[in-house]
Amino acid sequence: MRIALFLSGLLALMLAGKVPLAKLLILAGLPAFAVPLLEDPAIRGVALYQAGEYQAADDAFRAAGRVSTYNRGLSLAMTGDLPLSLAYFDAVLFANPADSIARENRNAVNALVPPHLGEANAAGRIAAKVIASPTGVPFDEIKRLGKPLDAGGRVADGTWLESIQDDPGEFLRLRLEAEHLRRLSMGLTAPDQGDPW
Repeated sequence: MRIALFLSGLLALMLAGKVPLAKLLILAGLPAFAVPLLEDPAIRGVALYQAGEYQAADDAFRAAGRVSTYNRGLSLAMTGDLPLSLAYFDAVLFANPADSIARENRNAVNALVPPHLGEANAAGRIAAKVIASPTGVPFDEIKRLGKPLDAGGRVADGTWLESIQDDPGEFLRLRLEAEHLRRLSMGLTAPDQGDPW
C-alpha cells in the first residue's frame, strides 16, 4: 500500500511539471538539485542562494527584475557589494516602510559599512556661508554646500539618533543663531548696531 501511494505521488509530481518538483526539492533542503529544473529567474535565484551560489543567485535576481528587490539586497550583501545592497533595501523600505525584516537586514548591512559624514553646521542644517553683497538680493548670495534635506524624508532610526547630541540647550542656541544668520542674509533683520542701552 505504501509503495502504491509513493508511486502515485511520484506520478502526480511528474505530471505537474518541473517547477513543483523543483519547489519540493528546495523545501526538502536540496536546492542544488532544483536549479536545473527551474527557468524562472526569481525562483532559480532562490535555489542558487540556498545552495550557496551567491554570485549566480545575484545574476538571477538581476534578471528577475523588480519582483526580486528584497532577494537582490540579500545576494548583494553576500557578494560583498554592501552600498548597492543598502540601496536595494532602501527601495524595499520605500515601497513598504513597515517591513521590519527588511529594516533589520538593512541595519545589519549598514553596520558593516563605515559611516559617511557630510558637511553641516552644528544646528543640523546644511551649512551656508553668508555673503554680504552691496548689489543684488542677499538671498541670491547664499552658497549652499549641498542639497537641503527633504521634509519628512528621514526616518528617526537608531543611526539618526546616534548622530545628534543630547544637549537641548546647546541645540536651541545654535538653532536660534542659525535662524538669525539666515534672516540677516535675506535682509529680513537689521544688523546689530551695538548695545542699545
